Amino acid sequence: MLLDTYGRVATDLRVSLTDRCNLRCTYCMPEEGLQWLAKPDLLTDDEIVRLVRIAVTELGIEEVRFTGGEPLLRPGLVGIVERCAALEPRPQMSLTTNGIGLERTATALREAGLDRVNVSLDTLRPDVFQRMTRRKRHGDVLRGLEAARSTGLTPVKVNAVLMPGLNADEAPDLLAWAVEEGYELRFIEQMPLDAQHGWHREGMVTAGDILESLRTRFTLTAEGEEERGSAPAERWVVDGGPHTVGVIASVTRPFCHACDRTRLTADGQVRTCLFASEESDLRGALRAGAADEEIARLWKLAMWGKKAGAGIDDPSFVQPSRPMSAIGG
Repeated sequence: MLLDTYGRVATDLRVSLTDRCNLRCTYCMPEEGLQWLAKPDLLTDDEIVRLVRIAVTELGIEEVRFTGGEPLLRPGLVGIVERCAALEPRPQMSLTTNGIGLERTATALREAGLDRVNVSLDTLRPDVFQRMTRRKRHGDVLRGLEAARSTGLTPVKVNAVLMPGLNADEAPDLLAWAVEEGYELRFIEQMPLDAQHGWHREGMVTAGDILESLRTRFTLTAEGEEERGSAPAERWVVDGGPHTVGVIASVTRPFCHACDRTRLTADGQVRTCLFASEESDLRGALRAGAADEEIARLWKLAMWGKKAGAGIDDPSFVQPSRPMSAIGG
């Protein structure tokens, strides 16, 4: 198992399949994009499947989330999902996507064995979407969501980041829309993971702000810690149920004490936390011919050194050098 010195056991693996993205969200990367990883630096499909197999069969991983960048840009995505679905024991598999391209791939992904999707959508207004993402693709995301729902990639979860001066007033409208459409909405506090290093805590929309805004239109009842478990989102029942809304407050209400995640970057590095400043190389061992047992040992060693928390409130905190697009959300 992947145990750390604080007694936490990682059972949830996040796998970044690419650092590339077809949007340029203001809270993630600059308009001109980034210096992408060279193809030889990326894990191959076979290497990804091998690492997932080791994680599932040797290290106790039960859930696998494919992320990016934008994972739908990975040419071999459907094959990777199909091969991971054939593992014994079979992990639960999900995908975090911006939704562009999901309309044409949802059926193939479902048939390959994907269980569900998380789709990022920060606004219901096409003009605001264009300002936030620097792309005119709002309709593509909505059609992608519809395709995910109709093909059974459920529950479909929608992730939204609120930004001052852009969409900070949209929380009630987003929740009303999600309830009507049958999507599970989760608001995510903006995190210090932007390539421009322009994040400032003073200007962020906090979990408290979001809940205050939602309560102007809805009655929210907390689910409680027992129902939450190790999930990153605190959830509230909306108007007595059955719908819920979640808030992932990584900055103001960190949940590090219950974290059960381990992360694999697109170039084969283990990260113990989104905010970690260190990485442990598995790609080098893979390509040097290491046996599965050695790969598992290196992974265990990396997770054993996981810190107690993200340390955002520590005055010595340094924002990770790699942005969210390069390490997976």
